[in-house]
Amino acid sequence: MEEPWATAALLAACGLLLLLAGLASPLSGRLGVPALVFFVALGILAGSEGIGGIPFDDFETAYTLGTLALVLILFDGGLNTPISVLRRAWARASLLATVAVVITAAVVAVAAMGLGLSPLSAALVGAVVSSTDAAAVFSVLRNSGLRLRTSTAATLEVESGINDPMAVLLTAAVTGIALGEVEIGWGLAGMFVSQLLVGLVGGLSFGLVGRLVLRILVLPAAGLYPVLTVALALLAYGGTTVAGGSGFLAVYLAAIVVSHGPMPYRAGIRRVHDSMAWLAQILMFVLLGLLVFPSRLVPNADEGLALAAVLAFLARPL
Repeated sequence: MEEPWATAALLAACGLLLLLAGLASPLSGRLGVPALVFFVALGILAGSEGIGGIPFDDFETAYTLGTLALVLILFDGGLNTPISVLRRAWARASLLATVAVVITAAVVAVAAMGLGLSPLSAALVGAVVSSTDAAAVFSVLRNSGLRLRTSTAATLEVESGINDPMAVLLTAAVTGIALGEVEIGWGLAGMFVSQLLVGLVGGLSFGLVGRLVLRILVLPAAGLYPVLTVALALLAYGGTTVAGGSGFLAVYLAAIVVSHGPMPYRAGIRRVHDSMAWLAQILMFVLLGLLVFPSRLVPNADEGLALAAVLAFLARPL
């Protein structure tokens, strides 16, 4: 298809997907099903094997856009996390983000080996699914109508925002071992400590710089302040990741630090980030749906459902 029709068709398809995703959100509330499930289903239906027929199997693009989406979601989560909640939930959340992640990975890996996977493949599956997804947790806690105790909700939310280092460590370790690039030993522990400490320092540093900039800088238009906070989120992730730390942890902490300092047009900034977080959720999960090929799922459905059951009813409760 030639221009400008190709661009017009692409934009029309994106607009239609966004419209359908927006319409699915109130429906999910009535049915008691997380909106994210509808977003993934929408992506599957729009994919190459669905009624939309959109061919998409670019995993690198999906990774880049998914990372951007998660950065925006985590930053919005940090902006809405009161410091009192963080103090109350920090200890339990830290335990869940480290020890519980390892236990979850181990349980799923054992189950995967029982289903016939090789030890390394089983360990990789366990590592990939070991951490809770921040996008899913934030969405379910804030939009599903669940009534949890304040301490429980706070623990789950903070844990989902800080569990990235352990999940990254496990996945990188298993991948490195499989490729012969990493040996089991103190190097793995050092990798985790580095991810955690550099992420912590990076998040606090970028957050304090952001607070200073927002306090002293006077911009000619209110709409420019959310531009600054988006820039802060991207810098916190990119700078910390390049430095060898957990960029996702840094984004979450930077947002918490910024939100508890002087912030011009605070309500407006939060509304903008809330909208961007919703857009990011739709983008991320529709993309995941587009990457699903139903014809490839059917042959492995039994094993996949069995592992999902182990994860939901055994590994997570442990």
